[in-house]
Amino acid sequence: MIVLVLNCGSSSVKYQLLDMIDENQNNVMAVGLIERIGLADGMLTHKPAGKEKYKVTQPINDHVVGINLILKALVDEEHGVIKNIKEIQAVGHRVAHGGELFKSSVLVDEKVKKGIADLIELAPLHNPANLKGIEAMEALLPGIPQVAVFDTSFHQSMPACSYLYPIPYEYYQKYGIRRYGFHGTSHKYVAQKACNLLGMNFNNSKIITCHLGNGASITAINNGKSVDTSMGFTPVDGLMMGTRSGSVDAGVLLYLAEKENMDLQGINDLVNKKSGVKGISGLTSDMRDLEIAAQEGNERAQLAIDMYYYRILKFIGGFAATLGGVDLIIFTGGVGENDCALREFIGTHLAFMGVHFDSDANRGVRGQDKVLSKEISRVKVMVCTTNEELVIATDTMNLVKN
Repeated sequence: MIVLVLNCGSSSVKYQLLDMIDENQNNVMAVGLIERIGLADGMLTHKPAGKEKYKVTQPINDHVVGINLILKALVDEEHGVIKNIKEIQAVGHRVAHGGELFKSSVLVDEKVKKGIADLIELAPLHNPANLKGIEAMEALLPGIPQVAVFDTSFHQSMPACSYLYPIPYEYYQKYGIRRYGFHGTSHKYVAQKACNLLGMNFNNSKIITCHLGNGASITAINNGKSVDTSMGFTPVDGLMMGTRSGSVDAGVLLYLAEKENMDLQGINDLVNKKSGVKGISGLTSDMRDLEIAAQEGNERAQLAIDMYYYRILKFIGGFAATLGGVDLIIFTGGVGENDCALREFIGTHLAFMGVHFDSDANRGVRGQDKVLSKEISRVKVMVCTTNEELVIATDTMNLVKN
C-alpha cells in the first residue's frame, strides 16, 4: 500500500511517500518539505529516492496550493516516483491534539473532523493546520481514505493522579485542563523498537523514553502504557528546551507580568520563544552551537547546558521512583540521537540506579540504534532512532486495510 504522510504546520508541510509492504517492510519513496505558505516566496524541497533533490520557489497561497505542489512533484516525469496520483492509496496525518476524544488513531470522517476542530482551543497553533491538510486532500483527491494519528493518544493511559493539576477540579470539568503530553508516536515507537532489538517484552517492562530535540519530553512507560510524561496541558511544560522554558513557577510569570507590563501574548512569547537554552545563554537554541561556545569559555553557554542536563536527570529519577524501578532508558530525537556528551553525562550520573554506562560504545554514535550500557548493567541504556512518519504510515495502512 502506497501511503502519503503529511505533517502540516501553520506555514509548512512535511511529507513522506512510503510503500508499505507490511508492518516490518517499507520503502521510503520520497521525502520533502513545503515552506513559507502564504508568502510570495514559498518553497518546495522534494527528495525522491535515488534521485537528486529538487526545489521550486513560487507563491504558495494556502495548504491546498502547497499540497497540490507536492502531488505534482510526486508524478513529475523527471523528479517523480509514481506515474499517476491515484497510485496513492491512503493519506496519514499527524494531528497534534486529540484531547480525551481520541485514544488511538482513527479513520477520518465528518465526526472526526469536528472533533479535531473542537480541540483547536487546546492546540491553536497546530490543530487548525492539521485540519487544513485533511481538507486539502479531500479537495485534491476526493474519496481517498485518510487517517488521523494523534500526538496525545499514547498518553491517554495515564492515571488521574498523574494527569490532573492541583487546581480546582471544576476547571478540568469545564475546560479539560489536565496533562495531555505530546511526542506520543515517538515515545511508543522507540520503546517498541528497542524492546524488539533487545529481545524484551514491551508489555512487561518498565521503560523511560527521552525524546530530546528543540522540543523535548520524557515519558514513563509501564507494561506498554504511558503512565506519566513531562509535557502537560501544552508542550511548554516539563523539560527545559530550545526556546521553551519548561516547568516554571507560575508566580514568576505573574510577577513579570506586573513588573514588565506584559500582556498574555507577551507571557506566551516569553515561555515559548524567548526561554530555554536560548534564553539562558543569550546565544542560540541549538545544542551543537552551545557546546562549541562552552568549549570556548562562554560561561552562560555552559550554564544553559548544565541546566538542560540537570532537568533531564531530575525527570528520569522521578519517573524511576514512580515506576518502582527501570529496565530500559532510551535516548531519541535530534539531540538524543546525536549528542554523545549529553548521553555520557546522563548515563554516568545514573550509576546509583544500577546503570553501568559504556563510554566507549557511546563515543561517536550519531543517528543509529545502539546499546550504551555494559553487560553487567542492571538497567539497559540505548540510543534509538525515531521515525514518526513510519508510525503514521503503519497506523494508516492497518486502519485502511481493516
